[in-house]
Amino acid sequence: MLPFAASAATAEEAQVQQFRFPSIDGGEIGFKDWEGRPVLVANTASLCGFTPQLADLQKLWDTYGERGLVVLAVPSDSFRQELSTDREVSEFCTLQYGITMPMTAITPVRGEAAHPFFAWLRETEGFEPQWNFNKVLISADGAVLGTWGSNETPTGPEITGAIEAALGS
Repeated sequence: MLPFAASAATAEEAQVQQFRFPSIDGGEIGFKDWEGRPVLVANTASLCGFTPQLADLQKLWDTYGERGLVVLAVPSDSFRQELSTDREVSEFCTLQYGITMPMTAITPVRGEAAHPFFAWLRETEGFEPQWNFNKVLISADGAVLGTWGSNETPTGPEITGAIEAALGS
């Protein structure tokens, strides 16, 4: 049973490692850059009632980043609540929430136009963001450890417990 589990983890890691995103600051970022580290991915939007969760996501980055966690914000207009340009999003997030965590360019997260990472989540996990600020925790070996909806606070015990477990704490 262990060889199967090991090969499954290797296959998951290989799958996740391929996903790249355009960075909000230019260039590309992706899971290969964070190999061996757990990643919490959240689809975000600047004009949503859940936007204050950006502060909680930044708090997770500040608290757990040195221990290995990556928090990735994926601004999306899939629910028509994002600003018009990457520059506007970047400025808003920096000025309003002091965001320093990695952020992608504005990226579709639902339907046929969904970024390949979100299409993969839909196909393999049956998970597709139903609204802004859905969260997904990917383990250091590429496995999906948990998915949460908008109402789950990033700094709440369910998500922080999963993060602590992923970090081996």
